[in-house]
Amino acid sequence: MDNTGQPINSKSTKKLKTSRGIMLREHKHTQSIQISFTYNGVRCRESLNLQHTSANIKYVERLKAEIQNAIERGTFDYSVYFPNSPKIKLFSKHQVQKTIADLLNQFITLYKNALDNNKISPSTFNSYKKVINAHLMPSFGHLLVNELEPSHLKDWIVTQNKTAKTVRNILTPLRSVLDDALNEGLIQSNPLDKIALNKLLIKTTTKSTYEIDPFNSEEIKAILANCEGQGRNLIQFAFWSGLRTSELIALEWQDIDFVNNKIKVSRAVVEKTEKGTKTAAGTREVMLWPLALTALQAQKEHTFIEGKRVFYNPRTKTPWETDAQIRKTLWTHILKKAGVRYRNPYQTRHTFASTLLSRGENIWWLSQQMGHVDVEMIMRNYGKWIPDSSKKNGYQPSGNYDDFTPIDTEMTLKKEA
Repeated sequence: MDNTGQPINSKSTKKLKTSRGIMLREHKHTQSIQISFTYNGVRCRESLNLQHTSANIKYVERLKAEIQNAIERGTFDYSVYFPNSPKIKLFSKHQVQKTIADLLNQFITLYKNALDNNKISPSTFNSYKKVINAHLMPSFGHLLVNELEPSHLKDWIVTQNKTAKTVRNILTPLRSVLDDALNEGLIQSNPLDKIALNKLLIKTTTKSTYEIDPFNSEEIKAILANCEGQGRNLIQFAFWSGLRTSELIALEWQDIDFVNNKIKVSRAVVEKTEKGTKTAAGTREVMLWPLALTALQAQKEHTFIEGKRVFYNPRTKTPWETDAQIRKTLWTHILKKAGVRYRNPYQTRHTFASTLLSRGENIWWLSQQMGHVDVEMIMRNYGKWIPDSSKKNGYQPSGNYDDFTPIDTEMTLKKEA
């Protein structure tokens, strides 16, 4: 309709003039007039269900002027003018006062409930809680959620002397709470989405300093010579099974098949809590090499009657609970006594892999034994130990590993008559 109230067709609509910030919108069955303005630094667009008439356009122009006047006077109330708008939450006085710390505390509470209901692992919860308290709270907790800008994040990232993976892990809880704030209408966009994180991390973060550093045969000989009993059994088995420390802790006697010389790996213990293996491929059958088998046979006298966990802490006479416990109460002391340069217990797994590869064992088979999804991890981490396939005799798998490290007479597997 025109200013006399008569309908205006589409061609007539195109001739109508609107001022800046007013837009005529055509829909399938209806028309609307959109008004655009800036409030608290946020670009706002609201649609009014009005036909495209000169009178309605003038009404919207007066409304826009009224809104701008109220904004300038500081009396503008979004809910009065647009009571059904989702942006009301964004500008609500109660909601806008939420800080990043408030959101992160809500995150911790939510994940604590998930932990209590066995929906996440203790290690996942502890990891999130650690990075929140150590990094995110001190750096961003004091900011109101709508005050966090990409510049704050960039300034923080460039000060981090950490690997790209570590920085991403730290930012994971922050991204989650910011996505929630966006869904709730507390912010217009997630500031992390406005950062070219890949490029920034490449420029500002360090490479991982972790090194695969296997033990050689002389070092293994010295280590085993300076430990005894259950400590020796655990360490010898670790060197010749390739299991992760968490899998060693969780190993039970029922998992061992002494007839066919193999073990079933199906669980791990992390943060004192038993769970499934790290990946689906982690559930696997592992062949028992001679020195791993002798370690298990020697361990029988200590824990076999108990019938459950294989390896116990010799100090407490109870099953091991964490990798840190093994490291602090057994491993560090033995390496120091043996005069062997310190590496963490996980290097026993690396020693297993690098040794078998250097002796020509099949890479696909080894990948399955170690619980990897494919050979990519093997190639990336242990490629330099893979023999040159062009050697004269080709691939020659070795079947006898008894001579890898000297072992005590009582630990030697008796040969069948």
